[in-house]
Parts: sequence; structure tokens; C-alpha cells
Amino acid sequence: MEHVRIEDVDSWMSPASAKRPLSNALGAEDVTINHYELAPGESFAFGYHQHEGQEEVFYVLEGTATFETDEGEVRVAQGEAVRFAPGEWQRGTNETDERVLALAIGAPAEMGETTILRECEDCGERTEQAVQPTEEKDALVTVCEDCGAETGRFD
Repeated sequence: MEHVRIEDVDSWMSPASAKRPLSNALGAEDVTINHYELAPGESFAFGYHQHEGQEEVFYVLEGTATFETDEGEVRVAQGEAVRFAPGEWQRGTNETDERVLALAIGAPAEMGETTILRECEDCGERTEQAVQPTEEKDALVTVCEDCGAETGRFD
């Protein structure tokens, strides 16, 4: 058995104010569990994306998250959950003035290929993106795979 306090788990760089990888701290091997804190305007992910081989469940502990999907927007409030099948496109954001706390649970832990789409101003459309650290390793950036333009920066 492993036991951790969420506040004791270091946050990783991401589009969220805090992303705490609980599965790492707990030694989980078959499931990924992340605790997120999103300030207004923040997102769980670097863009509209899908995980080829992983289903993902978001359980909202506090606030309301809005998920962009192929079927339109879905609002998930405190005490509610949403599931995305492997390969299903989604992006969750905080569109409110209050913070969002949520758990993201993915299985299996190995998600396979993840495809991320973001708006690229240079290309004039949503394009596939790569996520990479800056040279100083003080932030992560998204880069258009078509033209090489930086489309986002996350400290």
C-alpha cells in the first residue's frame, strides 16, 4: 500500500496552475492519475487531443470544467464525471471565474500515440503539435509540426 497527501506531490509544468502526478507518487503501474488545479482560462491539456490507446475519466472535485468534443461542448460540474474512449478527441478548460479541481484517471497507463491540435497563426488553421522544453528548461512550448512556429508557452 502507498499513501500520499496531494499537497506533498510536486506539480509538473503544464497548461494548468498545478498538475500533480499521483500515480507516480503512489507507484501505480497500470493506471495514470493526475490531480489538476485550473485557474480561470486554463486547460488540462496543451490542445485539442486524443490518446490512441488510453481511455480517460475526469472527475470534477470543485468548480465546472468545459470540454470541447467532436459532439460539441460538455460542461462537467462538481461531483460529475466524464469519460473519453481511446481515440476520442477532447480538451477540457476552465471557462468560469472560479478555480477547478479535478482528477484525471487514464488506463492503461501507457497511452500510446497522443495527437495534439492547436491553432497555428502562421498556417491559419489547427495543426498537429509537438510539446518540447525550452532551451533553458524553464517552460514547455507547443510547436507546429507543419511550419515550426511556436504556438503556446507553458511555465
